[in-house]
Amino acid sequence: MTAMNPEYDYLFKLLLIGDSVDFKIRTIKLDGKTIKLQIWDTAGQERFRTITSSYYRGAHGIIVVYDITDKDSFNNVKQWLQEIDRYASESVNKLLVGNKCDMEGQRAVDTSVAKGFADQLKIPFLEASAKNSLNVEEASTR
Repeated sequence: MTAMNPEYDYLFKLLLIGDSVDFKIRTIKLDGKTIKLQIWDTAGQERFRTITSSYYRGAHGIIVVYDITDKDSFNNVKQWLQEIDRYASESVNKLLVGNKCDMEGQRAVDTSVAKGFADQLKIPFLEASAKNSLNVEEASTR
């Protein structure tokens, strides 16, 4: 966490991990403070696997994303969590997000299964829709 910049009160580095490298900067207001988020999206691509370990260093939070319409992407969550355990700091905050919840008719991963998995690991869980902006803000502030 970096403090005391005139443009923001705190700077947090968040990683977005899952099957689907992008980099975004987002500024949010939280509890009366201006928070600048650096969001690193590795997009789950194998070619980025070798550089991914360097992204983990210094991360304050990691959002592990899977596609609710793709069972394989959910099954890969375990592998991503192993990577996090291997490279990220022990105190890093984690969040499991099931994306594309707007596509209920094509759901391949039950909400209860994903929630149970997250509860077992003591990781917060939510479902989101980037398309409909459902829970997108909540995912970045949790």
